[in-house]
Amino acid sequence: MASHPTAPTEQPAPTEQLSEFTSTVFSQLRRAEQRRWGHAYLLGLLTVPGKKTVRRLAAAVADSPTASQSFQQFINSSPWEWEPVRHELARWIDVRLRPQAWTITTAVLPKRGDHSCGVHRRFVPRLGQTVNCQVGVGLFLSDGATAVPVDWRLHLPDHWALPHPRRLARIPCEAASVPMWADALDMADRLRRVGGVHPAPLVADMCDRSEANDMLHLLTRQRCDFVVAVPGSLPVLPLDASDHGSRAAASVLSLGTQRSLVLSDVRHARSTTGAERDGAHHGSDVQTSLVRLPSATVPGSGSLGTYRLFTHRRPGRRYPAVIWITNMVRRRVKDLLALVDSHTGTEDSVRELVRDFGLQDFEGRSYPGWHHHMTLTSAAHAYRRLAGLPQAAHPALEPMSA
Repeated sequence: MASHPTAPTEQPAPTEQLSEFTSTVFSQLRRAEQRRWGHAYLLGLLTVPGKKTVRRLAAAVADSPTASQSFQQFINSSPWEWEPVRHELARWIDVRLRPQAWTITTAVLPKRGDHSCGVHRRFVPRLGQTVNCQVGVGLFLSDGATAVPVDWRLHLPDHWALPHPRRLARIPCEAASVPMWADALDMADRLRRVGGVHPAPLVADMCDRSEANDMLHLLTRQRCDFVVAVPGSLPVLPLDASDHGSRAAASVLSLGTQRSLVLSDVRHARSTTGAERDGAHHGSDVQTSLVRLPSATVPGSGSLGTYRLFTHRRPGRRYPAVIWITNMVRRRVKDLLALVDSHTGTEDSVRELVRDFGLQDFEGRSYPGWHHHMTLTSAAHAYRRLAGLPQAAHPALEPMSA
């Protein structure tokens, strides 16, 4: 078993507020020196400008010549569990943020070489090029204006499931090579089982993913409220169609051939181009359509579920860019658009994590080291965003199920 790092001896005097935060978030770490090093690392992330290398963080919070080595050991070798820390962080965030959505996004972390755990070559549509990178799948709590990460998964391509690379990167046996959407749903499922975290609809962008249909079916079986961006090729059925027989199969619509939602071809569909506008979305043309998914049955009912497709065209844009689907068919369109905006805020938070909190600066190669670093950067981001906000009780829940 790896030895534990020596606790820091000299560092800038921490504020009482930061000390209270770290005492709460790191309360599940079993050893006192782990909690002290967690505090020191967090202090470095909050105070060191620019690139957050271990050497720079250590120099900022400790005068000891061995501080850098101890920081490396704390991140890469010390066997502390990150999930209990993330659960405490989620509880701390929940009572201050009062989240309206749980949002899922990915973070592309460029890397040199091929030794860092999970590194692979991937085409990134928003960059328009193939990069050597790690991909983190993040779960955020969002109130619409602020989004804060509470959990992460490191995407593992198939070759990282082989025995030799798993052993070198210290990848645990339970970490599997699965689609990114499966990691996302596993994080959401675990968060639902964490006491003290307010449930909220899951919001994710799957418009570039061929597995969107699989994700929607699983969300339906789990009875999760959701808003998901889907690819134009997603098959849907008219609202009153049966899922049996060739006649029904011929009625499946392929959105990929359309520039906007084809409402006239879906019976019982309707178009909204102004009646449900409000405030922040004034001037947007909103189109909605009630549909079913082939083979998507609601658990316990034996019947096909009902979903709402919707999209909105911003001023100056000829065609809508994204089509969304939700099982919350009774929610007002303006509420659904607010959930969509929460996903945009999450992408902004990822850029902030990269710019100000060293999300891309992890220098180690191990799977535990990556998770330790992502946990601490998430905690630093949460503290900067939310420290000083009072704890508050959540308002009564409104029915949100379809």
